[in-house]
Order: sequence, then C-alpha cells, then structure tokens
Amino acid sequence: MTEIVEKVKKGDFIEIDYDGKLPDGTIFDSTDAKKLDHEEHEGHEHGPAIICIGEHQVLAGLDHFLDGKDVGKHYSITLKPEEAFGKKDAKLIKLVPLDDFHRQKIEPQPGLTVSFDQEMGTVMRVSGGRVMVNFNHPLAGRDVTYEVKINKKIEDKTLQLQSYLKFAISLPGIESKVENDKAEITLPITFPPQMQEEFAKKLKEIIQVTDVSFKVKAPETKTEEEKSVKKSEKKSKEKAESVA
Repeated sequence: MTEIVEKVKKGDFIEIDYDGKLPDGTIFDSTDAKKLDHEEHEGHEHGPAIICIGEHQVLAGLDHFLDGKDVGKHYSITLKPEEAFGKKDAKLIKLVPLDDFHRQKIEPQPGLTVSFDQEMGTVMRVSGGRVMVNFNHPLAGRDVTYEVKINKKIEDKTLQLQSYLKFAISLPGIESKVENDKAEITLPITFPPQMQEEFAKKLKEIIQVTDVSFKVKAPETKTEEEKSVKKSEKKSKEKAESVA
C-alpha cells in the first residue's frame, strides 16, 4: 500500500521541533530546554513551536525552506547571513552618551545587553563620556544551521489563533478562542479600532474565521475580605498618625 505523504504549504499551521546551531556545533536556540544555557534562556518558553508558514514567524530562509516539505520528517538547512540574522551593518554600531545610561541607572560594561528606543544592543566599549553600542543582532554576519522536524499540522482553530497571537502581540494576559468559526479575543488593554480592524482582516485570512470580536478584560475586583483588611489597615495607620 502506498503511503500518503502530507506536505506543508504556505498558510499551514505546523508544529515543529528544532535546534539552531553555529558552524562549531554550538546550539544557540532550541525547542529542547535541556540543550540550552539555562541562565541565558531563563524565563523563555520552550517545547514544540507552532508557526504559520509564510507569516515570517521564523527566519526568512527557514520559512521558505519549510514550504513544500513532508510532515513527520527531519530536515537540515544551513542559512547564509542574508537568509538568517542579516549581514553586519556598520551603521548599527553607534556612540551613545554615557549620561543616557546613567539616566536609566545603568552602568555600562563591555558585553552588557541594553535596550534603547526598543532596539537591543551590546555594549562594545566605554570611553570617556561615550559608549559604543552594537545594535546588530549578535549572530549577524554568521552562517547558521537548523535541524528541524515537522511534527504535525495544526488544524484546531483555537490553537491556531492562540499561537498566532503569541507571535503578533507581545502582551501577557491575552485570552482567545474560536467557536463556530468565530474568533473571540480578550485583551488586557484597549486596542485602537484601526488596529482591531487590521487584526480581524488578517485572522479571517489565515485562520479562515467568519467573524472576529474583541473585548477588554475587566479589572479584578477585590473580595469583601480583602476590602475589610484594607479598611482595617487604613484605620490602624490613621490611629498611629494621630497618636504621633
């Protein structure tokens, strides 16, 4: 009997496991936490990743490579810098006034990772009142190899929605589900109507839902017990102040 091979195509949601390696074999990224430096990746989520092919949720070269591949198989691909983390750009090495660091209560040292204007950079040198910061990606200019296994396609629309939102909106506390081809998203903050319209259009396209609704999570209300404790603390404070 001929085995039916399921292939991946653009727009498919798939679950993958992978290792990202440098030419010397060092693993810099992996879905398996045991293969990584625990301190460097502390707080990061690990385990199989769910991505949508063609939505740039992985490196461009890897995204393009996975299109057309077989579900259940292992693959290996080496990416050139322009397909991975980009070539080194001298314009991204900048001098930042030392006072800018001090205003943020940061004492810059070579090797320190910093953030300015939502750009991540690495301190290269501190000289006088200026700090040289490299805003290139740490792996810019380097070839990288990915060992990937395509575990399965993800057909559940709620899981598709949740995985897409994890990439698209970097906010904690988002809740979402799909019922009867209708997506419902609960946000921790209010998004502008234009942004909601753009998200709704995109979700209808890639998850193929008929409707997308947004609502804002109501703030948690304190229990009567918490209110009573708070009231008691306030009275005790007022009494102490009056005695003083």
